[in-house]
Amino acid sequence: MTTTEIKADAPSTTTGTTVRLNFAKAAPKAFRAVIGLDAAAREGLDPTLVELVQIRSSHLNHCAYCLHMHTTDARKAGESEERLHMVAVWQEATHFFTEKEQAALGLTDAVTRVADGGISDEVYGRAAAHFDESELAQLLALIFTINTWNRIALATGKRAGADER
Repeated sequence: MTTTEIKADAPSTTTGTTVRLNFAKAAPKAFRAVIGLDAAAREGLDPTLVELVQIRSSHLNHCAYCLHMHTTDARKAGESEERLHMVAVWQEATHFFTEKEQAALGLTDAVTRVADGGISDEVYGRAAAHFDESELAQLLALIFTINTWNRIALATGKRAGADER
């Protein structure tokens, strides 16, 4: 076998180029558990807010697969292109988002980047001012879940645009 043939047959190390593993098939019980957590996390939250959080986390985690999926879902639900473009720079474009959405995006940033300095009392307090205890717990569960989905997609080499739902 030539070097070219070996390279062609070898799995790519570039994220998103080659699907490495069908997680749902290989670990169906774990996959169903994440689906259950995802469904439970969304309960009681505004669907627009859900998509904004999922988009933001996917930006931060560089998960093109999830970013494509959630921007597509947001468009189908009526979200404007303008706001979708501003999620990546929400802190510089706060006038596109409500105070509640800004608080959720701030918490999303902090939880997603938890290793960069934790979750400050200021960020947590801002979210707590806009969400009651139950909603805040749901929001946190949503952030945990999208971070899990991002890691599954990145680790298994999911391709943007290949939405298998």
